[in-house]
Amino acid sequence: MKNQKIDLGLLIIRIGIGISFMIHGYPKLVGGVETWKELGEVMQMVGINFVPAFWGFMAAFAEFFGGLFLMLGLFFAPACVLLSITMVMAIVMHAVNGDGFKGFSHALESLVLFVGLGVSGPGKFSVWVKRKKNYYKV
Repeated sequence: MKNQKIDLGLLIIRIGIGISFMIHGYPKLVGGVETWKELGEVMQMVGINFVPAFWGFMAAFAEFFGGLFLMLGLFFAPACVLLSITMVMAIVMHAVNGDGFKGFSHALESLVLFVGLGVSGPGKFSVWVKRKKNYYKV
């Protein structure tokens, strides 16, 4: 019974956060090359100065499809990694812009969430076909 409650809790978290990130990423994803370029210019803050439109598209892709995959429990670990990287860049952007903790706290909280979910796995209520007793082989 206890494991079923944990799996239900993971499902609720995955659905809520997944929908939120899909809604957050959708306008960026459909915004087109100019939106992607503007978003991708954040990479300059860590010394990556080439193809900003690609990096912006990847951030939008990570938010929208990462949210979808998170919600479904499909490609779960890669989705958590992509979302975590995106949140690290959001933290960097807010910190460099001088927004302070209030500016980057949402991205930091999301980063902690995605790392935690990546470690725990999606739970048994997921679309992932191959179900194992443990999410990771030890």
